[in-house]
Amino acid sequence: MSGTAEPRSVGLGLAIGLCLVLATPAVAGDWPSFLGPHRDGKSAETGIRTSWDADGPPTVWRLEGKEAGAGYAGVAVADGRVFFFDRHEGEARLRALNPHTGAPLWKSEYPYSYEDHFGYSDGPRATPTFIPARTAAETDLVVTFGVDGTLSGHRAADGEVAWRIDTAARYGVVQNFFGVGSTPWLEPAVDGQPERLIVMVGGSPEKTPDLFSGKTRPNGTSVVAIDPRTGRQLWSGGDRLASYSSPIVAEIAGKRRGLAFVREGLTVFDPETGDEQLFVPHRAKKLYSVNAATPIVDGNHVLITESYERGALQLQLSVRDGGELSHTVVWQDPPRRGQSLASHWSTPILHQGVLYGCHGESSGNAELRAVDWGSGEVLWRHKGLLRSTLLWADDHLFVLGERGVLTLVEATGDAYRPKGQIDLGLTFPSWNPPVLSDGVLYVRGAGELVALRVIPDN
Repeated sequence: MSGTAEPRSVGLGLAIGLCLVLATPAVAGDWPSFLGPHRDGKSAETGIRTSWDADGPPTVWRLEGKEAGAGYAGVAVADGRVFFFDRHEGEARLRALNPHTGAPLWKSEYPYSYEDHFGYSDGPRATPTFIPARTAAETDLVVTFGVDGTLSGHRAADGEVAWRIDTAARYGVVQNFFGVGSTPWLEPAVDGQPERLIVMVGGSPEKTPDLFSGKTRPNGTSVVAIDPRTGRQLWSGGDRLASYSSPIVAEIAGKRRGLAFVREGLTVFDPETGDEQLFVPHRAKKLYSVNAATPIVDGNHVLITESYERGALQLQLSVRDGGELSHTVVWQDPPRRGQSLASHWSTPILHQGVLYGCHGESSGNAELRAVDWGSGEVLWRHKGLLRSTLLWADDHLFVLGERGVLTLVEATGDAYRPKGQIDLGLTFPSWNPPVLSDGVLYVRGAGELVALRVIPDN
């Protein structure tokens, strides 16, 4: 369906008023994909307010009710627009919003009938991805990946659909427990290779039993590369099922390598061909366990984490004499007890040798923790913020609790040092990490999207 232009004035339901990633350089201030420009949850912006009064940072605008829609997806911010993907009245809805007012600029919708197996929101989980034009003949695009498996490329200027793929039908995807929750990765055109949109798909052969049977089988489409300009498949690879984690590509052991924390563990693959180079099992025995945090990469070291049993695992990757990729374990959490960082869906953030993240499967046992990257030693822990997502900026952490309490914490391994806190009055749950672009922090609740000015507008 084509995009529909809308008036630039904010409707009566608006009060005053979230994530995705590019591998190509982003415009200063842009947050073009999940977890920011480098899929690490870190912003280069400086000058944040580090002293909050009782009211916290000033609200720029707020959407709620039918203006916010259902779902858990964060926003992407690029090219002077906020791209917001939600569900409204039985349709998946992508909108471009004015970043200064929250007013809709255009919308693009398609109907779908996804129902969550466990009764969670039927709206999107994956953040839109902004793809800039490389030449004058191309147009900027925004890619969405719906909870039902619909992958769409839209023209960023007006929302017009450039291409659309029903990945569930094309690849035989058996509906995951909570639908599709992985945000694609854009790998740029380098060394003669085309642009590739790397998507965790995880299809299965025809008539494969559902996930509840424990007998679901993969069909070699763990990850799929799509031409972002046309929607044409470039390759597929990996005989694994999908998870809710988002893939990433990084320079590791002398080459660019793709990493995907799939349902069964960590797969490392060639981003040019999809060929699997290494697989490390890492999944709890429990049928309903979840792998959701994005892999963290630092040089040749990779960390994955989950909260159902296995906790965190840090690996060092290297190339053997024959060219085969291998790994050694740097440190690993013990099963269940005494774990350093067992993160549920929230991806930890690494800065200057310290990991900051939310530890714990449930709200009751969740802790904000600082962990030494090299050893896994817990440097400090703090309870009371519930399950939280994080954003790092200007040597501070914006910590968003799942019930809408936003806390500013100094990013130091010395001790837990809060600098400010505000209850934003968001509808439970707030499960997507904050987004920071041009001094404005975008925070998503189940029924709201709030824009806060956290860097003074000079």
